[in-house]
Amino acid sequence: MLRKAGRLFVIKSNWEAYMIIYALALGAVERGSAYLTQFPGIGGKLLFLACTGAVFMAGAKILDCLKYEKAALTRKSERLAEAGTAAALSGRKEPIAPGRHAHHA
Repeated sequence: MLRKAGRLFVIKSNWEAYMIIYALALGAVERGSAYLTQFPGIGGKLLFLACTGAVFMAGAKILDCLKYEKAALTRKSERLAEAGTAAALSGRKEPIAPGRHAHHA
């Protein structure tokens, strides 16, 4: 049950990533506005800039991680396809997983 609930918090697409980044940006601008009223002058402006800059860094990290995971999934599917092709050429009914050896009986 916990595994199913945990899957709700996994970012699977760019659209989901953009929505999360948008929500982070809204919160950062709200917090930055509070800093502007609480700390008038250059201090408030620097804190506002720090809030919005953090969103840029977090958004870039989210998008990079998403790209990395998609590339890893593509590599895994390519390895499985190669294993399936090798199994078909050898006459086996089921593919051999990468890193495993066929048992000879």
